[in-house]
Amino acid sequence: MRRSLTSLVRPLTATRGFSTNSEKIVASVLFERLPVVIPKIDPVVYAFQEFSFRWRQQYRRRYPDEFLDKSNSRGKGDYQMEYVPAPRITETDKTNDRKSLQRALDRRLYLILYGETFGAPGGKPIWHFPEKVYESEESLRKCAECALQSVLGDLSHTYFVGNAPMGHMVIQPAEKMPDIPSYKQFFFKSQVIASNKFTIGKCEDFVWVTKDELMEYFPERAEFLNKMIIS
Repeated sequence: MRRSLTSLVRPLTATRGFSTNSEKIVASVLFERLPVVIPKIDPVVYAFQEFSFRWRQQYRRRYPDEFLDKSNSRGKGDYQMEYVPAPRITETDKTNDRKSLQRALDRRLYLILYGETFGAPGGKPIWHFPEKVYESEESLRKCAECALQSVLGDLSHTYFVGNAPMGHMVIQPAEKMPDIPSYKQFFFKSQVIASNKFTIGKCEDFVWVTKDELMEYFPERAEFLNKMIIS
């Protein structure tokens, strides 16, 4: 007996995790800026590298002095450039300006917004990630792109890492706030590409924070975010 199209679609919908009832689905974006400078080496790692270098020096191959003199003379000319390393601590670090990307250059920074969003208690503004309720988009990834585009204006300096979400959580209404509907929240990772400044809109305020600072804004989700964000 041929099965109807409806009977085939329903199990596929359930397998993919899309809700068939009134429960909402929210696509959130973890928009990160990768480290700009190499992080400082851990003292234990530095001590091991120093030991390894000295150990190799004991058994290195000895070359004739004539050979070393010729190799050292190569590359010397009128077009040498002097390398001056950029400072790790910027003026933005000193003033703790969390609206700027010119801070914490050796760490990852994450964008969070302050304003109204779905699931906020009483419709009041709260801190949240760029996010959007899934409606009729082609996929959750497209929904996440729309959420970030509504904040940045365009996605020309962004890169979404993969099509699948990096994590998800189920938000249940609390006893003290029963008016908040239950919904599923899926997180997608996107990264800053070739830019150090964005015009952030559709919010009352915004900050770029490190992973440790992120926990200050979401203390009730600290355990979940700490497991999801690997940095």
